[in-house]
Amino acid sequence: MNIPANLKYTEDHEWVKIDGDIAIVGITDFAQSELGDIVFVDIQTEGETIQKGEVFGAIEAVKTVADAFMPLTGEIIEVNADLEASPESVNQDPYGAGWMIKIKYQDSGELDSLLSAEQYQDII
Repeated sequence: MNIPANLKYTEDHEWVKIDGDIAIVGITDFAQSELGDIVFVDIQTEGETIQKGEVFGAIEAVKTVADAFMPLTGEIIEVNADLEASPESVNQDPYGAGWMIKIKYQDSGELDSLLSAEQYQDII
């Protein structure tokens, strides 16, 4: 299982890469492997400010649909448009081409609630 040490994680299996006041978000390698073949990523929340823990989109796999949860409160400033044509990128490269959203987060204190790679490994 690939769990890059340079990222932060949530108990809902999202990863977060912090770049200044922007957070790049996707689902973890564990999450994509549990979902199976991803056929559609539905994110209609670009431009919206969403609270930490609320749903920002849905991930549809062959067998199931899963909600994607905000790891931090903030405005979704970009959605990965490439996922519309290539949702399988989430399976093939969850920490790279399979990223889902970019957030301009509001409260740096919320970063403390994210898990380290070691803490995330412990919960899976």
